Amino acid sequence: MNPSPKPYANEQFSEAQPAPYGNRPIATGPQYAAPQALVPWSTGLFDCCSDKRNCCLTCCCPCVTFGQIAEIVDEGTISGTASTFVYAVINGTTGHACLYACLYRQKMRSKYSLEESPCDDWCVHCFCESCSLCQEYRELQNRGYDMAMGWQGNLQRNQGVAMTLTPPTIEPVMKR
Repeated sequence: MNPSPKPYANEQFSEAQPAPYGNRPIATGPQYAAPQALVPWSTGLFDCCSDKRNCCLTCCCPCVTFGQIAEIVDEGTISGTASTFVYAVINGTTGHACLYACLYRQKMRSKYSLEESPCDDWCVHCFCESCSLCQEYRELQNRGYDMAMGWQGNLQRNQGVAMTLTPPTIEPVMKR
């Protein structure tokens, strides 16, 4: 009686060890972990008037609100002033700055695991540009950012908090 052939010429498997998936090892590690559950936005898309100051600013000059959002989302790699300028130039030349702003909504959703609601990001920005910018601004505010301070100002503020929470140093007592 001939024993059954082995699935792989140089490998032996015990009953306790499962056979590999195909010819490839099963991928493990943090990069293959299950995706995090998506969380809802802290405010609704049409809650613009909950922050009247930002609502008025965004209606009159959306490039400023966008610049503040972009600086925080990009973690200071591009200044708010530069982002404001880019948005204004795109809007002034093509009228489609909403497509550029849509990219930042996607970055923000990815960074904070926010759900895509009420519809696709491009759709929200194309049809409700002011409302979407206000919602993104409020989301960052609700996550603890002071939008007027920018990325560096928020970092310095947070470092100052960390510095005040460190225990005091005790000087050694002099002995003879």
